Parts: sequence; structure tokens; C-alpha cells
Amino acid sequence: MTADAAKTETVEHYVSTAPFEPYAAETLTPEQERFYRASQWKIMWWKFRRHRVAVVSAMVLILFYASTLVSEFIAPYYLHTRNAKQIYAPPQEMHFFHEGRFVGPFVYGYSMQLDMETLRRVYTPDPKQVHPVRFFCLGDEYKFWGLIEGRFHFVCPAEGGSLHLLGTDRLGRDLLSRIIYGARVSLTVGLLGIIVSFVIGVTLGGISGYYGGWVDTVIQRFIEMVRCFPELPLWMALSAALPVNWSPIGVYFGITIILGLLDWPGLARAVRSKLLALREEDFASAAVLMGAGPGRVIGRHLLPNFASHLIASVTLAVPGMILGETALSFLGLGLRPPVTSWGVLLNEAQNINVVALYPWIMASVIPVFLVVLAFNFMGDGLRDAADPYK
Repeated sequence: MTADAAKTETVEHYVSTAPFEPYAAETLTPEQERFYRASQWKIMWWKFRRHRVAVVSAMVLILFYASTLVSEFIAPYYLHTRNAKQIYAPPQEMHFFHEGRFVGPFVYGYSMQLDMETLRRVYTPDPKQVHPVRFFCLGDEYKFWGLIEGRFHFVCPAEGGSLHLLGTDRLGRDLLSRIIYGARVSLTVGLLGIIVSFVIGVTLGGISGYYGGWVDTVIQRFIEMVRCFPELPLWMALSAALPVNWSPIGVYFGITIILGLLDWPGLARAVRSKLLALREEDFASAAVLMGAGPGRVIGRHLLPNFASHLIASVTLAVPGMILGETALSFLGLGLRPPVTSWGVLLNEAQNINVVALYPWIMASVIPVFLVVLAFNFMGDGLRDAADPYK
């Protein structure tokens, strides 16, 4: 081909001159458009919802925390109700049929004899004593949240009968009722403790990651110093330092603050690492150039960008708080009677002879196990959903 022919040859133009419409119906399917226009929180919710175990765990935790609002209604007995005739009574089995006839949910009464050789009370079910379970009834008197007097219960024992589905303790108190009341203290200790830990961790971690330099060095060395102390012995030492004449409420808040003051270093380091990566981003630099102060840059621009990670970290830290309170109360250095928590209930199971003879005293281990396991499963689901584009 000659040069003149090449100059005269026309080249076809393949670029469309139509206006560019990125969200036109013909370029995006409805499902794609729904995904691309969704916020990060919505995508996080969609991914979390696909984690079946985490969703079930979240529902279990919602039920546990909802029960703390109406503990007086759910418990069949009042917290301090005692029955001196049924000390260390074993759990009563629930039945529905008596002598081949359906009578609804009921339990058989106890027949007690004293073993003169071991001086142990021996309880046997007595088929002649049929105690139907009552629902939505009037039972033991109580003060709802310590304010309003009432007698309404969702479940009550039969008139003149008993209902101890998890047995009784050394004073004849119903264990199921005490576990229900103890949930209010054990579960809220974890929440209040994590609030203290969250405030300290986010504040120090944010300052360390945003400013860097000698400020970062000082804070990181302080974090390393705190982490050098063995956690449980330090908890024990600080708990033992609480005055013995403090009221139960004072001890409760003291334990909460101690748990929160010792659990923040991990969260602070996570916040620092995220801020070190985000503070150099264009949106952070633009906020600084527009005159935003450090507090506004951290609180309005940096922290929201990894809030999902903070939620996952907080969720995984709550069971540690619950286990910390349980361990301290079990060792006698945490909450003390008349306050009732799962750790206080386990404190009565320190004697191996008691556990061997009356194993139902260990029943408060079950809710601790379920709650900690549910928090860990839900935390794993939130951690996976925290990066929704992954």
C-alpha cells in the first residue's frame, strides 16, 4: 500500500457517542444495583445473616439478656426463699402422665429419710404426691427491680407443693431461681466492664495512632507494662484491696471497674494499628486541611471506617469479663452474698465432698458455658462480616 493510499483510507470509529449512564437498567441487574448501592453496614448485616451459627448465638444472647429484665417473673421462687425441709434436695423430674393418664406438666413430691450412718438426707420421689405446675400465677412476694412489690410469676409450684427443677442448695433455696437472678449481675458486669475498657482503649489507642512519635512510644511502653502483669493474680490483688465494709452495690461497681481497667490494652493496640493506616488517607488529609481538629478527625472520619472491627473486638471481649467475674467470685474475692451471681453460686461448690454428694450444685456452670460459647460464635460471625467486601 502506497503512502498516498494510506492517507486517504478512513478508519472506522468504534467509540459510542451516547451519554454514559453507569446505573442504567441495561448495564446493571437489579441484584447488582442493590449490592453496589448498599451501605457498608447493610452489606455487613447480609453477610452476618448468612452465618447461621452466629445468628443462633445472637438469638440465645438476646434471650439471656431479655431474661434479666424480668427475672422476678421468670423465677418460680424469690431469690431468698428457703425451705428448711428440703436442704440439698435433688432435681425434680418433669412429668406429663400419671398412672397412664395425662395430667399436664407436674413433678412428684419428695419423701425424705435421714441416713443414720452417713447423716445424709436421702430424697426419693413419692408417686402419691402429684404437684401440678401452675402458669401465670401468684407466688412468692418480691420487689421488681427493688422498687415495685409484686407476686406474679410465669411459673409457680403447686399450692403446698414444691418445684425444684435443678435442686436446692445447703439452705434449701431453689437453684434455678438463683441462677435466673444471678444472670442479671453476671451479664451486666460484662457490659459495664466493656464500656470502661472501650472508652480507655479507644482514647489511648486513638491518640497513639493519630499523633505517633514520642506520644505513641510512651503509650505503647505503658501498654506493654500493663500486659506484663499476670491477669488473674492482678485481678485477685485489686479485688482483695476493696474495703470489706463496702455495700454490695459498691463492690459490684468496684469489680466492674477493675475488669475494665485491665482489659483495654488489646483494644488500644487494634485501634492504633488501624489509625496508623488510615491517617495518611486522602479523606483524613482533606479534613485536616479544612481545619478539623484531631478530635473531629479521629471521631468523625477515622473511627467510623473501622467501627465494624471495633464491634467484633468488643463482642469477643465480653465473655472474658464474664469469666473474670465468675473466677473472682468463685475464689471469694469478687462479689459476695447477699449479691447473687453465677460466680457466687459456684463458690458454694468449692468443697469436693459437696460436689461428689450433690453434683447439681454445679448447675450454674451451664449458663456460663452457654453464654461464653454464644459470645465467641457471634464474635466470629461479626469478625467475618466486618470485612463485607472480602
